Amino acid sequence: MKIWSVESNRQMLDGGSMFGNAPKALWSRWIKPDEIGRIPLACRCFLVEIDNKKILLETGIGAFFEPKLADRFGVQTPDTHQLLKNLESLGLTEDDIDMVILSHLHFDHAGGLLPTYQELEQNGERLLFPTAEYVVGKQAWERALKPHSRDRASFVPVLNRLLEESGRLKLINPESDQLLGGKIKFVTSSGHTPGQIHTVISDESGRSAFFAGDLIPGRHWVHVPITMGYDRYPEMLIDEKSELYKTALAEKWLILYTHDSEYSSSYIKQDEKGRYTFDQPIESLSSFEM
Repeated sequence: MKIWSVESNRQMLDGGSMFGNAPKALWSRWIKPDEIGRIPLACRCFLVEIDNKKILLETGIGAFFEPKLADRFGVQTPDTHQLLKNLESLGLTEDDIDMVILSHLHFDHAGGLLPTYQELEQNGERLLFPTAEYVVGKQAWERALKPHSRDRASFVPVLNRLLEESGRLKLINPESDQLLGGKIKFVTSSGHTPGQIHTVISDESGRSAFFAGDLIPGRHWVHVPITMGYDRYPEMLIDEKSELYKTALAEKWLILYTHDSEYSSSYIKQDEKGRYTFDQPIESLSSFEM
């Protein structure tokens, strides 16, 4: 098995929203905000190769937003689909991807399924990765179809229709479904959004990599009390992290981060006070072998 970190377009979002009820005096020591309080965020994807299958974890935010919304959400290089560009640097095109696994369908995780705004305007709607199977958790799919008014703006309705029409949408029950002979399993969390699925990749020796999604957006969110203002159920999320860490620490899981602006991944540890923190951060994964 091999894993590469592959970035989609980056974005800038309000630091207070990203750190929930943590005070600015604390989080601004971790990530310096710009003049209007926004912090830089990656929308990082991971390319996994298993048994000659090329699997993409997430597609990032992409470049589908019209200019006004791209500016509102701080999308960087909004005229270029950075995920496709970075896949090209690995010698791959969208046609080479066999499977796309989406933790949930918020626009900063699934928007990269769409072409750029300019292409959509010129050529009409379509999904990228035309031969790939799209894997989504059943509960996450239901949430996308019937969002709450509090998170309705986080979804892209056209994606639901295009995914259904593709004939390649695979809805899974993450508690029981596995892929590729058990080499890919899933863990569910619902503190950020109901039914978020986390891909767990394991090799024959028992080593595992865990895609953290918005349960742990980056290394600064490893600390158990730190949550986002975007989380639907922050107290539930804290409990989910605490439970997850028991296994992740015991089995030395590599945690894969989608939104960390500097590091793609890290391990976790407990400090002398028993607090969980990140350990051995890795800037980028380049053909990381398991």
